Amino acid sequence: MSVTLFSLGLALALGLLVGVERGWQERAAAEGSRIAGIRTFGLIGLLGGLWQLLAREAGEILLAVAFLAFVVLMVISHIAEARVSKDYGVTTLIAALITFVLGALAIRGHHVIAAMGAVVTTILLSLKPLLHSWLQRIEAAELAAALKLLLVSVVILPVLPNQGYGPWQALNPYEIWWLVVLMATISFAAYCAVKVAGAEKGILLTGFLGGSVSSTAVTIHLARLAGTVKQQRIFAAGVLVASATMFIRVLLVATIVNHELFRPLSVPLLLMAFIVFGFAAFYSVRQRGRTAIGPLKLRNPVELLQATQFGALLAFVLLLTKAIQAWLGHTGIYILAGISGLADVDAITISLSRMAGTDLPLQVSALGVMLTTMVNTIAKSLLVMFIGGRTMGLQVAWPLTVSLVVGAIASWQVLC
Repeated sequence: MSVTLFSLGLALALGLLVGVERGWQERAAAEGSRIAGIRTFGLIGLLGGLWQLLAREAGEILLAVAFLAFVVLMVISHIAEARVSKDYGVTTLIAALITFVLGALAIRGHHVIAAMGAVVTTILLSLKPLLHSWLQRIEAAELAAALKLLLVSVVILPVLPNQGYGPWQALNPYEIWWLVVLMATISFAAYCAVKVAGAEKGILLTGFLGGSVSSTAVTIHLARLAGTVKQQRIFAAGVLVASATMFIRVLLVATIVNHELFRPLSVPLLLMAFIVFGFAAFYSVRQRGRTAIGPLKLRNPVELLQATQFGALLAFVLLLTKAIQAWLGHTGIYILAGISGLADVDAITISLSRMAGTDLPLQVSALGVMLTTMVNTIAKSLLVMFIGGRTMGLQVAWPLTVSLVVGAIASWQVLC
């Protein structure tokens, strides 16, 4: 009995939770003009729970009939309300149906699932203005590109052969395309964040979000701007934030591809990120105030052409890594990692992570990832020195040098 009463109370509480949000959103509406408010939603949750109780005795078919009858009732109410208000949105109608189901789940004993469902539903309902503002910032071409890549991934990926081809069986079409989708997803999430937040809102935000897509692109962008203004310290802070974000991105990608790399890479990469973030914070406090900048130009990472190009680059690096290993051994891997870091860290990071623990010792793969990350960091320092000038170059080079020394020491302690 006590369990049943608790479940009924939970069903009522979950309905009231959803009802609070719906009632607040429509608080300006006249009494009785809304299809459902806080009291109604509470009763809907309780109704779903009571019908589930009756269904225990009479059979599950009773709950299905009750839900169908409730759907008909809500649809009729919605049509009647829409004729008067001219508002044809069905959000409240769908929320009411979900609340009924949540009440039934609570009586079935799925208390955690029902509570989670109610919380998620309430949050989604409350995010309407924010989600709509985000959608307004996403352009049609970007949405179309994302949908095309999603279609190609869902349709093509399952039918790609999951076996190695070519020399050393290095080219696995399924794995290569899966890795392309992985990188495109990570980059597109950050790319959308830049579009939604707006790069012009602040240099540090630009550095963090843009660095999740391409820290090199952010570095070049900010270095060019710093050459025309006196506030070079805050632009240097933005470059440092992008570089620190790159360390975290490398750790994330390597861990997703091969979780065994998290332990050897986490200490040096997180230490490096912490140091560089610290210097960026120091620069921003010294500068004071937020400097607005123009929009950051980033290429859409889920354009089919760009995704295909990255897939071709990844296949080439995978094949080259196998060849270098066969010809030159571990020394060749380190040379390749260093050369690759001059241009891009993603492809070689994925290649080394994929081979870690099987074709390559874990230690060699981790050292290769650290080496390519460090070389890329040095390359960005030189870019800032060349583009932004000596003053900004030194402001960036000093913190990055400290982080590289600490990262090298940490890597030696962990990996050697």
